[in-house]
Amino acid sequence: QMEDPIQLKEEGNKYFQASDYEKAVQSYTQAIKLNKDKALQAVLYRNRAACFLKKEEYAKAASDASRAIDINASDIKALYRRSQALEKLGKLDQAFKDAQKCATIEPRNKNFQETLRRLGANIQEKVNAGGALRIQFSTDMRVQKMFEILLDENSEKEKREKAANNLIVLGREEAGAERIFQNNGVSLLLQLIETKNAELILAAVRTLSGMCTGHKARATAILHYLGIDNICMWMSVDNEEISLAVCNLLQTITDCLLGQGPEEHHGKEEAVVLDTKKDLRMITMRLLDMLVSKKVSGQGRDRALNLLNKNIPRKDLKDHDNSRTIFVIDNGLKKILKVVGQIPEMPDCLPLTENTQLTASVLLNKLYDDLRCDPERDNYRVICEEYIKSKIDPQNMDKTLHAIQMVSGVLQGPFDLGNKLLGMKGVMEMMVALCGSEREIDQLVAVEALIHASTKLSRATFIISNGVTLLKEIYKKTKNEKIKIRALVGLCKLGSAGGTDYGLRQFAEGSTEKLARQCRKWLCNTSIDARTRKWAVEGLAYLTLDADVKDDFVEDEPALQAMFELAKTSDKTILYSVASALVNCTNSYDTKELVPELVQLAKFSKQHVPEEHPKDKKDFVVKRVKRLLKAGVVSALACMVKADSAILTDQSKELVARVFLALCEDPKDRGTIVAQGGGKALIPLAVEGTEVGKIKASHALAKIAAISNPDMAFPGERVYEVVRPLVSLLNTERDGLQNYEALLGLTNFSGRSDKLRMKIVKERALPDIENYMFENHDQLRQAATECMCNLVVNKEVQERFVADGNDRLKLVVLLCGEEDEKVQVAAAGALAMLTAAQKKLCSKMTEVTTQWLEILQRLCLHDNMEVQHRGLVIAFNLISADKELAKKLVETELLEILTYLGKQEDDPKKQHIINVARDCLTRCMDYGLIKPLSRA
Repeated sequence: QMEDPIQLKEEGNKYFQASDYEKAVQSYTQAIKLNKDKALQAVLYRNRAACFLKKEEYAKAASDASRAIDINASDIKALYRRSQALEKLGKLDQAFKDAQKCATIEPRNKNFQETLRRLGANIQEKVNAGGALRIQFSTDMRVQKMFEILLDENSEKEKREKAANNLIVLGREEAGAERIFQNNGVSLLLQLIETKNAELILAAVRTLSGMCTGHKARATAILHYLGIDNICMWMSVDNEEISLAVCNLLQTITDCLLGQGPEEHHGKEEAVVLDTKKDLRMITMRLLDMLVSKKVSGQGRDRALNLLNKNIPRKDLKDHDNSRTIFVIDNGLKKILKVVGQIPEMPDCLPLTENTQLTASVLLNKLYDDLRCDPERDNYRVICEEYIKSKIDPQNMDKTLHAIQMVSGVLQGPFDLGNKLLGMKGVMEMMVALCGSEREIDQLVAVEALIHASTKLSRATFIISNGVTLLKEIYKKTKNEKIKIRALVGLCKLGSAGGTDYGLRQFAEGSTEKLARQCRKWLCNTSIDARTRKWAVEGLAYLTLDADVKDDFVEDEPALQAMFELAKTSDKTILYSVASALVNCTNSYDTKELVPELVQLAKFSKQHVPEEHPKDKKDFVVKRVKRLLKAGVVSALACMVKADSAILTDQSKELVARVFLALCEDPKDRGTIVAQGGGKALIPLAVEGTEVGKIKASHALAKIAAISNPDMAFPGERVYEVVRPLVSLLNTERDGLQNYEALLGLTNFSGRSDKLRMKIVKERALPDIENYMFENHDQLRQAATECMCNLVVNKEVQERFVADGNDRLKLVVLLCGEEDEKVQVAAAGALAMLTAAQKKLCSKMTEVTTQWLEILQRLCLHDNMEVQHRGLVIAFNLISADKELAKKLVETELLEILTYLGKQEDDPKKQHIINVARDCLTRCMDYGLIKPLSRA
């Protein structure tokens, strides 16, 4: 008798081909019993299902096919065999579903299509005859009805809206998406898009996004049916909602092609080999073409850039394949450079938004950072140099302007490369020439280029020596506000970035307040365009480094409101500048602590020692914080946090988190912060961004969580999102205050519900909390013990105390003997709950330390009634747990303590203590260990 499953399978196959189905079943059955390989098991089950079909044992056939499908959901043979068996069993709706899945995996298989038609007709007959099989076809009819309503121009508006929403919801469900797909839905959705009705287009595009989510085969089919050219054309329209919806559709399709996105439907198309690389390159090429097309709106161009930013560079640098980046550099780098080289004030400019060129600079930076070696970076540089050289023409100033604008755009992206481009022959000379030009557009481009070149002055010596003079001349001569404000920001940047504000102060005749007043004036002037006003915000971001300026600024209500209003715009630079100004005003930047000894040494050697400005002292900072809160800064910050990640960068997020932490300093202000949306805004900041930013946001959350009602501060499911940021602060690398306030927050949370306690346990906080219970620092030890006191209510935590090989119970017992009263209260509470919940811990308590009895007696005699009550509850738990344990306690001085307390006269203030003592004595009498009045 064979014992090899593979040989048995081959034997079964031979019997099947010979039409000896009984012996084939026997061979497959024996193989199933011996086999341990999952893939082979699926094959054996589906083969046996084929035998049962031939034997007309349809229930067994359906069962075996289901077992094969459980192992491999995309086993097309098993699906088809189950469909055949279910059809014979009269389960037509289920048979139809399996046939549909087969047709989705292999859409060109005529056999599957014929099966679908036959089953469909049979079901329809039953439905028409009044049968109960309406599940599948009721959905089909709903879909058909929705399309009829949407495509009928005479339909009522309310009916159309309802049908559109229902269609979107149906498209997000796997079963619904499949029904739409199988019932000519993609074609009908395309008709909706072609109506040019914005609401119908949105409904159609969002439904298509739902249908594509997590389903590679369907997403590929939809991409090919719609056509990438059509998708890009729809994304190019000058309608923000439609452009964004189409962008999301293309992102969903791209996620499927890359094998990313939701996981629930992955693996269902394993039987299909799809060439996704070809489709991905086709999408990339069309997106690059969109960048330079005049037919594309500014919104559309932004969408194309965002898609390239998100999908081209590697997400993990450990992945060595950067072929997508190389492809874009070879085929589209010049197109991206053309976008950054656009000048909005010139008539031939492509349609742009306020963010287009900055987003293009970000893409340039991401592509450059994604390169793996010097030859790749050299190729990138050469393409840039050659393209920019081709634009420099002394005889054609307009053409040259575009070249300087490109350099300016690269400086906002890969700065090191930008610096190399500045060193190209003729570039700096042309910038100087443009500064001296009579044309305002020339001055505008030159000033912006100087500003971006001054970001890292250590790399730009020419700017250090000549920049201030050039900008001062332009500021004094020009009457154009747009140029004047940029020149001022350049001076601010040169001053602060160089570590000295020499040029700035010389120019302002010793008064940065004068320049700040001018910036505030521009900021409040709504007749100036937003693009120009943003430079005023950037100027203030530098000028508020001066203590006098920041103090005046927070008192200027109109200027604050104007800045908050600008923060609502989707402009990356504005958000960063607003956040920088607020960091300066709240003094939430990092400062180096001066060592007194080194200060004295510096004074002795007659070196300059920087002194803290009087208006940078705590009292002034607190006043500024209060003023900002009153002006509505929290609402502005909450609005900023909602911005897209391409606009609110990780650096901006860190600045916002710093401001929030400064605002949360005073406990009295935390309620206001929560009421204005600060709690909600802090959660994403605590999980995304720079490491410093996440820590600052987590600390701000801890401050709120420590004293607020969690149900009010973080309503609904949001409270569970706060646990992880709090746990992240339980780290030895964090400072004591962060540890302490995180523990307070977790204590508050763990007292609310068992679901929250479970979440804290799942986040692996227990070991850290236990470590802080060992801390020498009294407040940390107290906070950790109080947190544990709340957590021991949870059964999983109790089980960890019961488990062998740990000292958790010993630690709690010893903490009950601490001199710190607050620690005693918490530890005794934890021990009381543990011994009440787990009888095993009662006997274990007497074994963990020889001091247990002495500690228990001290608790029962404690002056603090709260501690005493908890001690007596522990004694009662021990007595109730086991007669032998009770006998051991009765033989000690504890009996005298209980008797003394139990015999006291009733007293409302300590009745709860007297009652527990009497309960202990009653339980001992029940055991027969003592007699009534035996110690009278």
